[in-house]
Amino acid sequence: MYSILDIETTGGQFNEEGITEIAIYKFDGHEIVDQFISLVNPEKPIQPFVVKLTGINNAMLQSAPKFYEVAKRIIEITQDTIIVAHNAQFDYRILRTEFSRLGYNFEKQNLCTVELAKKLIPEQPSYSLGKLVRALGIPMADRHRASGDALATVKLFKMLLDKDLEKEIVKTFIKTEVEKKLEPKLLDIVSKLPSTTGIYYIHKENGDIIYIGKSRNIKKRVNQHFTGSARKCKKIQAEVFDVSFEETGSELIALLKESEEIKVNKPIYNRALRKMVFPWSLYSKIDNNGYLAVTLEKSDLRKKEIASFATHQEAQNKLFQITEKYNLCQKINGLDTPKTNCFPYQIQQCNGACIQKESAEDYNIRATDFLENNDYQNQNMIIIERGRNLQEKSAVVLENGMLLGYAFYDLNYQISNTEVLKNIITPLPSNRDSKNIILGYLKKSKHHKIVRF
Repeated sequence: MYSILDIETTGGQFNEEGITEIAIYKFDGHEIVDQFISLVNPEKPIQPFVVKLTGINNAMLQSAPKFYEVAKRIIEITQDTIIVAHNAQFDYRILRTEFSRLGYNFEKQNLCTVELAKKLIPEQPSYSLGKLVRALGIPMADRHRASGDALATVKLFKMLLDKDLEKEIVKTFIKTEVEKKLEPKLLDIVSKLPSTTGIYYIHKENGDIIYIGKSRNIKKRVNQHFTGSARKCKKIQAEVFDVSFEETGSELIALLKESEEIKVNKPIYNRALRKMVFPWSLYSKIDNNGYLAVTLEKSDLRKKEIASFATHQEAQNKLFQITEKYNLCQKINGLDTPKTNCFPYQIQQCNGACIQKESAEDYNIRATDFLENNDYQNQNMIIIERGRNLQEKSAVVLENGMLLGYAFYDLNYQISNTEVLKNIITPLPSNRDSKNIILGYLKKSKHHKIVRF
């Protein structure tokens, strides 16, 4: 649980500032579950430049509660949470100073979204809150007021959680739970999980991830792990301390994240997926008669494939579908395999001359056009699906057939504006696994929309 906050002050000498406004949003990693917003009487005048910046003046604060009157509420809402703020060193120092004046030692683990953004969204021209959220397309209201800045920080932090593929933020939280010596039962763990689409992470006591999975119903799938009698299930039940999760809304994003995060985190009980390979691929190749053929061969990382497959039979079925539908040449392991309506040419002996249905030159123009514009490669597209809530949508972005990453957005201009889109994307590597996940998903899914660019 996180307490995402922002504080406005009077300005002045170091450690002599007073709080004029405070906003705290209690955030469970997915949504706001509680909030506290209040003006505060600092019992000292506000610096003129601060009045101009925030719009808060001395007259507004005369009837506001003093800090000691709101201190109890601050302690309650931040209990058992990690403090999160943009430039957390400042806000945390101000809070600790105010509490120390009351004789109370306020100590919390804290995270700074400036530092997290520098690590997870590098090369931004500025990491000030206003400029950063503008670059990311995050809507913001009431700039330089505590509630507006804190709410923008919530949205920024949610985006940073998405971009944290190594799950360092969540691991830190799990370790904090261990320090409180919690001993949650399996039933308690399941009860807090949502029945929505996303990724789940099973942690052991030191915060390490021992299993990563995806499901269209996270609660149901984790419950299956906890009630299963298989050897792996028993091991998970014995070692589990907590389960964290990320809702994705989109099953495609869940599939892509699962594949990549297993590679990054290497959970001990995900061996099967980590070893997933696609040993057979389709390539394009000029045959002995000068025609551009679609060939089925063993996968070669040095060559650019049209598509890859887990089994020879699956690859062969797809080869026959493509060549019959588009009337293309085909080869399997380098051998011509004539099939009805498969070859564009038909060599016949007629007084020693060859008769062809279509010349190699004409055919190759048609075949090249197919290979450059087919569903399998070289496409610039955005695959749009539902997001994590009713107001949000998700986008998986491909450029020249290569996966760039995914994003969640509320406003259409966030994906129509190239610069904003590049900033909000959570990058994912484009590899054989991701390519085949996307191709397989597009074949079976009927709930997506594709935007070409």
